Amino acid sequence: MPIFEYICKECHHQFEALVFGKERAECPKCHATKLEPQLSVFAVSAKGSSPSASASSSAGGACGSCGDPRGPGACSLDDMN
Repeated sequence: MPIFEYICKECHHQFEALVFGKERAECPKCHATKLEPQLSVFAVSAKGSSPSASASSSAGGACGSCGDPRGPGACSLDDMN
């Protein structure tokens, strides 16, 4: 099941969403559907070296879900050990 990262164009909330089939993601804060997809940390790390190196060098800020300073999706990296 793919997890997508978005920024809401209405309230600028950054979040991750699990999207099934033809479903459309919705902002959990304001429920808008005008969203801007973001480049996933996992998509970047698949082309790069290690996940933690890619997350710290290419992420544009703290994780929108948990605030992890390594970037979006970095909080999931600890689960991989």
